[in-house]
Amino acid sequence: MKIASFVHDGRRSYGVVQESTILDAGAVLGQQFPDLRSLLDSSEGLVRLTDLQHAPLLAIQDVQWLPVIPNPDKVLCVGLNYLKHIVETGREVPKHPTLFTRFASAQVGHGQQMIMPKASTSFDFEGELAIVIGKAGRHIPKGDALEHVAGYSLFNDGSIRDWQRHTLQFTAGKNFVGSGSFGPWLVTKDEIPNVDHLVLETRLNGEVVQREGLDDLLFKIPDLIEYISTFTELLPGDVIATGTPGGVGAFRVPPLWMKAGDLVEVEVSAIGVLRNRIAAEQ
Repeated sequence: MKIASFVHDGRRSYGVVQESTILDAGAVLGQQFPDLRSLLDSSEGLVRLTDLQHAPLLAIQDVQWLPVIPNPDKVLCVGLNYLKHIVETGREVPKHPTLFTRFASAQVGHGQQMIMPKASTSFDFEGELAIVIGKAGRHIPKGDALEHVAGYSLFNDGSIRDWQRHTLQFTAGKNFVGSGSFGPWLVTKDEIPNVDHLVLETRLNGEVVQREGLDDLLFKIPDLIEYISTFTELLPGDVIATGTPGGVGAFRVPPLWMKAGDLVEVEVSAIGVLRNRIAAEQ
């Protein structure tokens, strides 16, 4: 099942994507579950999406995509998590996951413009697999980790590299408003039994700039969930962006930065394509 958040005729909603249409689940479930996060927070939420006989059917071209979870409690991102990316940075292989946060305001949905800030031209792409949490938990052992996953999506951790490197902390360079993207939808985990078999590809203006199997992840999804849930409770709707492969613009010679007018795409065949045009901050 593919589940998306969107705007239709000025109204925020969510629903089930079916090829060129969307069943508007929010139109019939909205009083009980006003958004996708609240739906995931209910034990019966996803089951309710299997019976939407009275839901309006919308054409995809008539909606504006939102980030899959527009209002997450937290978005946690993993740095230095593909072995080949670690090699290109020249850093040592970390013993523990490198984590930072993104604010909800720092991402846009599929088809929306990612914003290149006025403060910098060092705007880099980072295609990533994202995990969406579906069941709350703390101190989750690796063996139980996937029970807490609702599904998978795509993420572009757009990075303002000079601001990222102002200090040892990544926060500033990762949180310019609208600088990243998240979508286009959540694919429930039953449709993807093993993410290690998938390949992630990022394209800039049609040219492949990143391509790597997800089996290259240093810290696998169960490792990340176990580690993160040790220090914080994972809640339904929380997002974990699992890191980016090698090939980022910052380590190319010369560097390859995104600029206004560029089209950036992140694809995993079992999930779809996250596509965004770059726009200069006004």
